[in-house]
Amino acid sequence: MKKILVPTDFSKQAENALQVAAQLAKKHGSEIYLLHMLELPLSQVDALSQHSELPEAMFFMKLAHKKFEQTMSQDYLDDVVVHETVDFNQTFTGIKNTCKEHGIDLIIMGSHGSSGFKEMFIGSNTEKVVRTAEVPVLVIKNEHENFKIDNFVFASDFKNDNKETYRQATELAKAFGAKIHLLFVNTASNFVTTATAKARIMDFIKDYDFEDYSISIYNDESVEKGILNFSHIIGADLIGISTHGRQGIAHFFNGSISEDLVNHAKRPVVTFKI
Repeated sequence: MKKILVPTDFSKQAENALQVAAQLAKKHGSEIYLLHMLELPLSQVDALSQHSELPEAMFFMKLAHKKFEQTMSQDYLDDVVVHETVDFNQTFTGIKNTCKEHGIDLIIMGSHGSSGFKEMFIGSNTEKVVRTAEVPVLVIKNEHENFKIDNFVFASDFKNDNKETYRQATELAKAFGAKIHLLFVNTASNFVTTATAKARIMDFIKDYDFEDYSISIYNDESVEKGILNFSHIIGADLIGISTHGRQGIAHFFNGSISEDLVNHAKRPVVTFKI
């Protein structure tokens, strides 16, 4: 967790994400890449890249720099290395490019809650970031004065997921000093016996030496409701799920479970690419 990317539109939700990133940076000696997207028409981007004094493009550049200065003056960023980055690509492309260019380990994004990222990242950009980001994406819903993760729910079918996602989850759990609650949600349409589910989970985690975990088989009307209800019952600090298009666990969850959880969960959610 040495390099953290925080996309920002300078909203309160983005600031909540940045505050969490700052706490993690101070704890782990990380650097933060603060990314603002300027989605200008291509003709203006080309002109600006040629050092044109195009009034509209220059105005937005200066405005972004002013907002960066205001953000950088916040006390919670004291003693944190923050790199200011402005990209002219579409949101998803800019995030993807920044991750590759700087070797980002974790993306932290702010969200409104019920309306999800759509207030910040319009349209399909949101789904593309959550589904296909090469690194874990941590979604922050609220302000966290002290971002502390003790109980981390990792929900899976423990069958279609790539086991690499669990390795990434254990690395996060170690960094947070958290216990992982391995959760299998049973539904009427996809019923599995407890013995079968437990055997599947044990086979899934057998190659990893992470020991601070528990196994839970939870029955509910849907997988999403099961994850949310179980997380509420145990007072989870973080929910982790895997996602990649319509494959793996996303298919098992009947489509958009990752996006639904990001939108509906009241607690932080982290997604891992399969």
